[in-house]
Amino acid sequence: MDLLDAHLIPAVDGVAFGLLLFVVAAGLSLAFGTAGVLNLSHGTLYAIGAYTGAELSDGTWGGLALGLAVGTAAACVAGAGLSAATAPLARRGHLAQALLTFGLALIGGDLLIQLFGADELPVRVPEALDSSVMLLGHRYPAYRLCFIVMAVLLAAFGTWALTRTRMGAAVRAAADDPQMLAATGHSPRAVHTGVLAAAGALAGAAGVLGAPILGPGPGTSENVLMLSLVVVVLGGLRSLWATFFAAVAVGEVQTLGVSLVPDLAPYLLFAAMAAVLVLRSRFAEPATAHGPEGPAPDPVARLRGHLAGRLRRRPRGTPGTAEAAEASGTAEAPGTAGAPGAERAAGTAGADRAVAAPRGYGGYGNRVPKWIGRLPGGTAWRQAAPLLVLLVVLISLPALLDAYSISLAGSALALGLLAVSVTILTGYAGLPTLGQTAPFAVGAYATANLAEAGWTAGPVQIVLSALAAAVFSAVVGPAVIRARGTTVLMITLAIGELTGAVVNQLKSVTGGADGLVGFPATRALWGGEGMLEESELYNYALVVAVVAVSVTLLVLRSPAGKLLTGTRGAEARMRASGHPVGRYLLVAHICAGALAGVGGSLMVTVQQYLSPADVGFEIAAFALLAVVIGGTTSVIGALLGAGLIVATRDWVAGSWPGHGPLLLGVLFVATVYVLPRGLAGLRGGSGGGNGRSSGAPVPGDRPPSAPAPNPAGKVSP
Repeated sequence: MDLLDAHLIPAVDGVAFGLLLFVVAAGLSLAFGTAGVLNLSHGTLYAIGAYTGAELSDGTWGGLALGLAVGTAAACVAGAGLSAATAPLARRGHLAQALLTFGLALIGGDLLIQLFGADELPVRVPEALDSSVMLLGHRYPAYRLCFIVMAVLLAAFGTWALTRTRMGAAVRAAADDPQMLAATGHSPRAVHTGVLAAAGALAGAAGVLGAPILGPGPGTSENVLMLSLVVVVLGGLRSLWATFFAAVAVGEVQTLGVSLVPDLAPYLLFAAMAAVLVLRSRFAEPATAHGPEGPAPDPVARLRGHLAGRLRRRPRGTPGTAEAAEASGTAEAPGTAGAPGAERAAGTAGADRAVAAPRGYGGYGNRVPKWIGRLPGGTAWRQAAPLLVLLVVLISLPALLDAYSISLAGSALALGLLAVSVTILTGYAGLPTLGQTAPFAVGAYATANLAEAGWTAGPVQIVLSALAAAVFSAVVGPAVIRARGTTVLMITLAIGELTGAVVNQLKSVTGGADGLVGFPATRALWGGEGMLEESELYNYALVVAVVAVSVTLLVLRSPAGKLLTGTRGAEARMRASGHPVGRYLLVAHICAGALAGVGGSLMVTVQQYLSPADVGFEIAAFALLAVVIGGTTSVIGALLGAGLIVATRDWVAGSWPGHGPLLLGVLFVATVYVLPRGLAGLRGGSGGGNGRSSGAPVPGDRPPSAPAPNPAGKVSP
């Protein structure tokens, strides 16, 4: 009884905090489970309500009511606007939605700071609630007890509305069978907008009512979003009561867990989230390449059909038509046109040719002059030209830029290797990830600690950091490779957040929140001097990046790389043919982790310091954005995307101090809308470097029943 009495107040606090998370997570669950929108700006909707409520609060009931009305309405309008913003992305999957809403969150966060300031705002509640009541012999804030009652009533009302009303039936039908809903005369689009508006209203109301508990301030929206995602994962998407109990459990872990097991509390939430996701993916059937109406079309045949259609539209006698048809395996043998199964036979016969000589080079090859193709080894020249041009530009940068810009270029190379590792998983393995900052952090902290221990030779740091990151990826890989689509995003997000918690807690190795600084400079080779000049550090980073990217391209163009591409494009066929798909994906995950570890090592060498912010969730989102900017199967595009992000965040934002998040948010939004296929899709005609139409889902983000096609063996640098 003494133990219960000592922890009574933290336990009740956990209930109040959990119910606050429930009100927020109910909207997130509604948006994701019913409208199908993975909304990473949901925490910003909470912040809109919290800031508005705090601004209008004056300690009276009228101020509380006004704040509640205005904050809820503002967030409701923002939710309806979110519906309009995500409507064009309906066929592109959750990855595009996540990037768009994350960009909107950055923009919204910057605007809120401009309106309300960067300091945490005080919140005044009515005098009747700004007091304490006796609870089992302890004094407890009356406002929190009142909030607990309101949240329980909201859960009961929400469950009744969803299960017992015609409006709730329409919402459920919009999630389960929108075609049937449309046949009854209801507009699924209107229901979609209403659901997102209601989700925004819930988040805004939670912000107003929760401001006295979790007030508006820097980092509030990110904290609320992460905890709400944990609640949604634990509670599922179909039951408000399941979300209710999951939220209470999360609240108890956040408050009572800190009181009982403070050393384990930072890990419990995301460990539970990862465990639930892994168990669900284990008990579910592995995702395959079969759609809801049978097997998906063969990706090579689909590419051939697409190219053949374009060639047929050319005027007869157009130079190069026959050669192009022959190179892509689309020339029809006499007497086979129109014969049953002729296209399947032609696809099989031309598969090897398509793999051996892929058309273009990540969307850039067709810009190479035609005379290059007539040189001896012309195909190799055509494929290598983009890399050579990029290499020449990178080599010339020290002669063109000042010291600060050269340092930024070195950081861009480090982030570029992280982005390339994301390309391997997202574009080739079909595993969209938000957790590659975990092996990136392992490599970074390994290099920093090696330097402090006196191991300052660059090759030693690179090899050992890559090895440490590879071992880490091998350990967590089995938890990732079985899942698909959004589940992969959530599992990798949990892994990244768990790694962040370890970084903050393991101060003897990582320095905690203060980070690491002051360790000896890296030497390019054994016996040399430590590199201190920006040009030296940049040249070292460039050499390492060139070697790492070259090895990556060789592997992706090898038979092993073609097998990896096949596991994403035709997984069911690969399994049916006896290929160990799980083993392929695990090897890809390990290799991508090693490459991320090399990027982390470079980042430490170039920056000469390391902080938790360098390996946090924001960096993971930036790496994923770099991949989308470049095209999900383009290695060159990932490097260019990383350079654009670093230039926007650190160089362009330097001329507009304090608005870096706003500029990055605009970059996120513009990329999702303007470059649906990345830089690799800018060339006209065939749809970029990944053989998709502009409305097709992003590779790696397909639901299990609708895989995105990709030409077998298509390797874009």
